[in-house]
Amino acid sequence: MSVHKKLMQARIQLQNLPLKKTGHNKFAGYYYFELGDFLPDVQQIFNNIGLCGYISYDAEIASLTIVDLEDNSSIVITSPMVEANLKGAHPIQNLGAVETYTRRYLWVTAMEIVEHDALDSSAPIKEKVVITPTQGIADTLPDEEMNYLRELAMELMALDGKQGLEKMEAENLEADQKVALWGLLPSKVRSAIKKAKE
Repeated sequence: MSVHKKLMQARIQLQNLPLKKTGHNKFAGYYYFELGDFLPDVQQIFNNIGLCGYISYDAEIASLTIVDLEDNSSIVITSPMVEANLKGAHPIQNLGAVETYTRRYLWVTAMEIVEHDALDSSAPIKEKVVITPTQGIADTLPDEEMNYLRELAMELMALDGKQGLEKMEAENLEADQKVALWGLLPSKVRSAIKKAKE
């Protein structure tokens, strides 16, 4: 059986599974597939069919190579590499963001996974809400940036107020990042940091 036929079988098997989108873009109001929503199933299907997929990166192109383990025939899917400029992130974090997103898009392309469509991208349902000056700031930041801020919040929760303040100042966060981070901290931690600042 050719690698093309096996890949088609893998796509059909995947589409027959009850996949759930756990990624949520609150700002635009739609759900999307994260790697963890489908990649474990893809790996199991590939193992059963006799396929192997691996990703490689260079400065300009990222490639997903799918190999038939019986005859070594292969299919290569490529994507151009781009840069990420997450606010307050180190170069390695920007690289990680690029590779994570590119990896996801390569697998979505290879498996013909349908992302948000007309239903997903329809206008969010309007509700009566009270608007505050900082509401929604976290929703405007990229997922990788929010993941970084969540990790930082966990670190701050383990420190006392003075250490937490020093850690926050050392991060050189921008205003919107500070607001988003502040919203991730329990009131007890915020109070300790405020007290240390005074």
